[in-house]
Parts: sequence; C-alpha cells; structure tokens
Amino acid sequence: MSRTATVPAALAGGPTGSAIARFTQMPVTWRILSLALFFTVWEIAGRTNFNWAFPTFLETLSAFVEMVLDGSMGAAYLRTIEPLIIGLVISLGVGVGSGVAMGLRRDVEFLTLPIFITMQAAPMAALIPLITFVYGIGLTSKVLAVIFLAMPVITINSYKAVRNVPPSLLDMSRSFMGTRWQQITKVILPAASPMMFAGIRLGVAEGFSGVVLAELLITPTGIGDLITFHRSVANFGHMYATIVSIVAFAVIAVSLLYRLETTLFRPEKRGL
Repeated sequence: MSRTATVPAALAGGPTGSAIARFTQMPVTWRILSLALFFTVWEIAGRTNFNWAFPTFLETLSAFVEMVLDGSMGAAYLRTIEPLIIGLVISLGVGVGSGVAMGLRRDVEFLTLPIFITMQAAPMAALIPLITFVYGIGLTSKVLAVIFLAMPVITINSYKAVRNVPPSLLDMSRSFMGTRWQQITKVILPAASPMMFAGIRLGVAEGFSGVVLAELLITPTGIGDLITFHRSVANFGHMYATIVSIVAFAVIAVSLLYRLETTLFRPEKRGL
C-alpha cells in the first residue's frame, strides 16, 4: 500500500481494505478456485524456465514445509514479531491519543497535524539510513521503522474520525445538558470508534511492512535474514517461500482484524 495515499483514501480503508472485504465475503468455493488458479499459473510459469531465479509453486511449497519443520521459519518470525509488537503498541497509544486530541482541539491540530502528514508522506527507505546512523542497528531502529509507518495512519484516521462526528449527536448531548467529558466519552468516542478501528487495521498492515523493510535495510535478522541468506546462496525456492509467508501473515492478520471489525460494528458504521 502506498504511503502517499490521501487522507480520504486512508479513511475509506484504502483499496486493500476494500479488496479484503470483498474477498472475505466471497463464497469459500470461489476463494479456493481463485487461489488454485493463481497457484496453477505460478506452477506453469515456473516450469517454462523464463527466469532461472523463479521457482515453481511446488518447489516453493516444499521449501516452506522444510523451513517450518526445521524451525528456521518459526525462529525468524519470533525475532520479527518483537519490534513489530513494541512499535504497534507505541503507535496505537500515541497515535489514537494524538488523533483524538487533534480532533477535539484546534490548537493541538495546528501544532501536530503537519508532523504526522510529513511522516506519512516521507519515503521510509530514505529515512532508515538516518535512523540507523542515529540509533544503530539494534531493536530501537526497527521499532522506530514500525512507528514511522504505522503511527501516521492511525493518528490521521483517529483525528478525522473525531472531527467528522455528526453535529446532530453533539447538539443532542448539549440539549440534555451533557458536560464536555460526557460528550467525549459517551458521544464522540463511540461515534468515532468504527473509523478509528479502520485506521488501526491499516496501521497494523503498515507496521508489518515497516519491520520487514527495517530487517532488509538495517540488519538481516528474523524474516529479513531468511530472505537475504537464501538469496545470497541462490536458494530461490526458500527465498520465495519466505516472501509468500510474509504476504500470507499480513493478509491473515488484516483479515482477522476485519472480522473483528464486522463483529463489533454495524455495516453502516464500519470504516470500509
């Protein structure tokens, strides 16, 4: 997903969110047929030998099973998940809090909104060398890479969600003599929560992209180490298996969040 997407596109859940929504609503038979068609085309393309570095689907599947059985895949994901979880927890706490504060107060919006817009538009691949130079090649740099990608999406969605609460709800709260705190806790946050959750879903996807990018550009560890190592020894079946596992992991995580979103919020309230 492009990090330079406009704010309305991010609020709408973006093309990825819409595609996942349509895919999860498809009958199971059609999903299986769609995946079977893709894997068949992949197998045929690999057998044509149009590129010596492109393995067949069966070779990739065999490499994936091998890495799962020998424990290398699990060990890599355990190392990758650590900076991902830390970065996402920080992004959620600071991002949601900042977004709500910007939505409630104009002075906070004028002071902080340009910062998050700049973070969202900045190319992460260009910033990682600077982060590495300042913080080294350890855990801190990887956590910062996750934060730089996830936090702007979460913050801006939270800000717009609060700012776009229907005025009629606020007027009703005032007519019942509700205090400002009651307006925030009983009207604004419940009304904004579906769109905020959509931003969290997108932020998780961006955060996973950030941690993989960090492992490829900062220091080869975790999943990035598997990709780098197998590429260096021309073990392309294992390299593709690792890449496919990353895509599958991200799709499953975002799909589970979408399922949770559909459970918590009515269709007309979801931030699709």
